[in-house]
Amino acid sequence: QVQLVESGGGLVQSGGSLRLSCEASGSRISISAMAWHRQAPGKERELVGTITWGGDTSYSDSVKGRFAISRDKFKNTVYLNMNSLKPEDTAVYYCKARIFGIDHWGKGTLVTVSS
Repeated sequence: QVQLVESGGGLVQSGGSLRLSCEASGSRISISAMAWHRQAPGKERELVGTITWGGDTSYSDSVKGRFAISRDKFKNTVYLNMNSLKPEDTAVYYCKARIFGIDHWGKGTLVTVSS
């Protein structure tokens, strides 16, 4: 049984920063990649960025240059460092892990950016 638990969400002012964490747990997990997605109120879930376990990253155009994804392989944890936050970044942020070809999702953490 794989579990993903996100943390670090909260309320921040526009222009501020926040760091999200997501830890994967379970027996004999082998992560090939992890990703952050987000879903704003009334909108579809969208990809924020991905990181392979080798360390390669990619980002959506909307967050490129402001957000950075990193991972700690030994802790099976991925981080999302968010800078220069905008009100349009307000969303529930979900992490996803690909393990043995199957995608597993966390329950999400809410990020609210006030103007």
